[in-house]
Amino acid sequence: MSNKVLKQLKILFVEDEELIRKKTVSSLSYIVAEVEEASNGIEALEKLKTFTPDLIITDLEMPDMNGVDFIKEIRKENNDICIVVVTAYTSEKYLFELIDMHIEKYIVKPINLEKLIDALVYCQKLFENSKNLKKLPDDYEYDWNQKILLHKDKLISLTKKEILFLELLFKNINTITSYEQLQNEVWQDNVMTDNALRSLVRNLRKKLPKDFIINLSGIGYKVA
Repeated sequence: MSNKVLKQLKILFVEDEELIRKKTVSSLSYIVAEVEEASNGIEALEKLKTFTPDLIITDLEMPDMNGVDFIKEIRKENNDICIVVVTAYTSEKYLFELIDMHIEKYIVKPINLEKLIDALVYCQKLFENSKNLKKLPDDYEYDWNQKILLHKDKLISLTKKEILFLELLFKNINTITSYEQLQNEVWQDNVMTDNALRSLVRNLRKKLPKDFIINLSGIGYKVA
């Protein structure tokens, strides 16, 4: 896989040892599009409120919130994001817990760039294979390539604005899609009125799983 493809990735790197974290983030910054860092699970969860990575790389033994508890919190909201664990610990206790939480790679320290690149390539392939078809609750699916919504293989028609709105929510899967983002990316050069937004959301909700689109009054929208 070419460096050009990896250059599209956004990564959150979670590690409590500052020297290792800074060195790894510096190396990754030459390979991928964007890297954010955190020193423990709590700090990482805060980062995820404003940053949507394609891949999370996390240590296990960290203060305040360890890697296992951090991953558990991630999986409550997102079962799709690729997670790679980097740790000095190889106990069966950790391994069994991590298998249950759908971990893509388990790298034993010391970290080296070759191992990291192998993990990036692996997760990028998974990402490419999965991103074309987005699975939703209650047997709904969205096909990114064809821009179509399916329910049990039945086609559900979407307008251009509904497609833009829905894809924006998916891109911000771990965060809230703000009214400003909706104006810029859905309405673009046209003015987004309150009535127009409410009408679009009302019509789109009829086509999606029940309670799939959540409104946070005065803030924006997110998916359930």
